[in-house]
Amino acid sequence: MGSKSPEGHWQTPDASNSQELKPANPNPKPSQSGSQSADLDRGIVDGDDDDDEANEETGLNPPVANAEKKKKRKKSKKKSKSATAHPKEQSNPPRVLVSTLFPSGYPIGELVPYENLSRTTDEELRYNSRLWDDDFLTDYRQAAEIHRQVRQYAQKELIKPGASLTAIAEGIEDGVRALSGHQGLQPGDGFKAGMGFPTGLCLNNVAAHWTPNPGAKDVILNKSDVLKVDFGVHVNGRIVDSAFTVAFDHTYDNLLASVKDATNTGIKHAGIDARVSEIGAAIQEVMESYEVEIAGKTRPVKAIRNITGHDILRYNIHGGKQVPFVKNDRPDKMEEGEVFAIETFGSTGKGFLTDDVGIYGYGRNTDVSGAHLRLASAKSLLKTIDENFGSLVFCRRYLERLGVEKYHLGMKNLIDNGIVEYYEPLADVKGSYTAQFEHTILLHSGGKEIISPGDDY
Repeated sequence: MGSKSPEGHWQTPDASNSQELKPANPNPKPSQSGSQSADLDRGIVDGDDDDDEANEETGLNPPVANAEKKKKRKKSKKKSKSATAHPKEQSNPPRVLVSTLFPSGYPIGELVPYENLSRTTDEELRYNSRLWDDDFLTDYRQAAEIHRQVRQYAQKELIKPGASLTAIAEGIEDGVRALSGHQGLQPGDGFKAGMGFPTGLCLNNVAAHWTPNPGAKDVILNKSDVLKVDFGVHVNGRIVDSAFTVAFDHTYDNLLASVKDATNTGIKHAGIDARVSEIGAAIQEVMESYEVEIAGKTRPVKAIRNITGHDILRYNIHGGKQVPFVKNDRPDKMEEGEVFAIETFGSTGKGFLTDDVGIYGYGRNTDVSGAHLRLASAKSLLKTIDENFGSLVFCRRYLERLGVEKYHLGMKNLIDNGIVEYYEPLADVKGSYTAQFEHTILLHSGGKEIISPGDDY
């Protein structure tokens, strides 16, 4: 989910500056500290108890043939019980709990060692290993596995020409809730696991922050459309944010390739002490080296300059740091213990987004109290928001799923009092096409863990 740049902080591409881009981390050198295992290897390896059980036999030793027969019967029984208790494959549609499929632990993301750790002492590493609690990596890896399985199901079964965007969004969200084991229909259940933010389904020139709303005319996906799919999964507030673009017409292959290449470039340059200014410059250089031919006209791919990647905090999809996709002069550095959504948007239009018609979703401003509210409907709505979403972004479909009715006046009152913020769709000029790719990375002492990739992207 992209972070909109504050007004006055938009970055302008500087094509005239021919100064060579400096890589964020040249001369890769694997870490020699050995601290990776301390952060990552938290599983328990079960030993083989067969020898111990054999040694517990008392009295005369039984004949060899009988001992072997007894041992074979025992192993066969154990295997049958295990096969029944733990399914090995996901159902279609996905409904088997991810925790059931991975009883021994969730897959680890792609681990890339940092390129320079000469400044880091053993004392610093020990401190950094305590930045996250014991369940941090487990929660993130579970959320990433849910995201992978649901999005791959969506690509195979849901996202097709002729499908309604409402059906796609609900199919994705039903899958996330089923695999996490939390439907979010009871107060507090949504805080344990579920959607990190509403499913974004943006067509063509609309780049970000559009989702189908109840009561509106349903939108049907056409073969000529370019669709951005952006959704988040959280487990205990640890949000995995990942997005991809689908185009059925090969005309847009170069557009998608440019943005995917740019995102991978951003991930490559990210890491401890990496400057967001250098990451943005590298992303822009790669993305804008591509061109797209549409209807006989060649159009350059432009990096969108007023939306950014961002860090992720617990139960907050947008933290305080931004990662632009263009050359910029921001002084921010990435730090140990942070989580980032590395995403890029490219466009065949102006490369600048403006607010479009409609409402994507809402976010609770936890710094503002509702104690002064007088309108009964606003008080009731705020109670529902605090009990079910907290600081997680939500949308109208989520409210109506909970059975909330006639909430529009109360919502307006909450917005007017600064208690709730709303998000509008963001679009480039009509007739243009936009694309997005995104992954979540964890910066820990063992290296950057790219947590969300799969076989699809």
